[in-house]
Amino acid sequence: MAILIVAFGVLLLLLLMVKLKLDGFMSLILVSLIVGYMEGLPITKIPATIYKGIGGQLNSLILILAFGAMLGKLLGDSGGAQRIAMTLIDAFGRKNVQWAMILTALIIGITMFFEAGFIVMIPIVFTIVMETKMPLMYVGLPAVIGLSTTHSFLPPHPGPSAVCGIYGASIGNTLLLGMLIAIPAAIIVGIFYSRTNWVNSVKSSIPGGLVSTRVFKDEEMPGFGVSLFCALVPVLFIASATFAGFLLPKDSEAFILLSFIGAAPIALMLSTLIAMYLLGLRRGENIQSITNSMKDSVKSIAMIILVIGAGGAFKQVIVDAGVGKDIAELTTGLDLSPIILSWGVAALVRTAVGSATVAITTAAGIVLPIVQASGISPELMVLATSSGSIFASHVNDPGFWMFKEYFNIPVAQAIKVRTTYTCILSVLGLIGVMILHAVIG
Repeated sequence: MAILIVAFGVLLLLLLMVKLKLDGFMSLILVSLIVGYMEGLPITKIPATIYKGIGGQLNSLILILAFGAMLGKLLGDSGGAQRIAMTLIDAFGRKNVQWAMILTALIIGITMFFEAGFIVMIPIVFTIVMETKMPLMYVGLPAVIGLSTTHSFLPPHPGPSAVCGIYGASIGNTLLLGMLIAIPAAIIVGIFYSRTNWVNSVKSSIPGGLVSTRVFKDEEMPGFGVSLFCALVPVLFIASATFAGFLLPKDSEAFILLSFIGAAPIALMLSTLIAMYLLGLRRGENIQSITNSMKDSVKSIAMIILVIGAGGAFKQVIVDAGVGKDIAELTTGLDLSPIILSWGVAALVRTAVGSATVAITTAAGIVLPIVQASGISPELMVLATSSGSIFASHVNDPGFWMFKEYFNIPVAQAIKVRTTYTCILSVLGLIGVMILHAVIG
């Protein structure tokens, strides 16, 4: 019954947004209230659930989005994003822009969470679109897919890392095996899927206020080195914290310091301060104009933040209603291969609940006794479960709303592109795991 109520909630949301054209934020909050009531949550506790969902979704993300928008605006207004975009175009050629995007995303995405990597790459994507006049979806989708793939398949990202602990798998071995699956999957979907008529028929556009419309002369732009440094310095900070976790004692001062500056919100804040100096003050800009530009960037993402937060509320209502537990009970005792079972349970929970974390931990808890008795590589089981947890991102997934808002497309079109590519990535991940299982046992 609970699953049917969730399905009704999704359909109601689509009705409100697609047919009635109601604002996404209002629609999500309204549907969250209705679904919470229908699922039997105490009416006095539904508001608290919504608060929890919004807060849980935006707790660190709001800082990532805000500082990321400021950094992107600094790169745009200084000409730094244009310099990076022109250099990438010159290096790879206009015909290979997609390859440039997906390779950059794969490198950035190994250490950066999806949201942080997205915010770092989006100003470069927007500028390339303005320079080349290519469709936004054609340029931006490979970057998003590259980030989605690394975030979903590879440690040290939260989902795979958590399941490594549950299954007792080696993080290092999981990373190596995961790359054998993630890289081909990202290329197949990021390059070939993004060139299909299915995707090209979707008309996306750059949201207003997120990128500079000025076209700079060569002498007006900062150098490529300083521009790239400002864009990638958060990656360097986060990567340093990641490697510190592998190489340094947890109680050492170096580990503590690197962990602090490598936290995504802190990394982006420090990067913004560095960019303020290198791209602004050092080049003769006054602090007032820089500050005003940064304020404008945050204003431009206000509605995006609200919609993403409301998506978190909808997800939390579904989680608190116990839909994940219902699916766990339905799948317990099924006579299936552990690989297929873990993938299937994770995929079902992800589709119903919208949370990859809930999906991956639920599936791992169900399959753990079978994994321990089967002798199947725990690293492969991590990858199978992780693959299932990215299946069918749709309206109950806050990441879906981030994609929709930044690509500035209707919800039906976002489902067409985002939901489809996450399904394809998930299935390719399962196929990759089964091939590796056949080879290494």
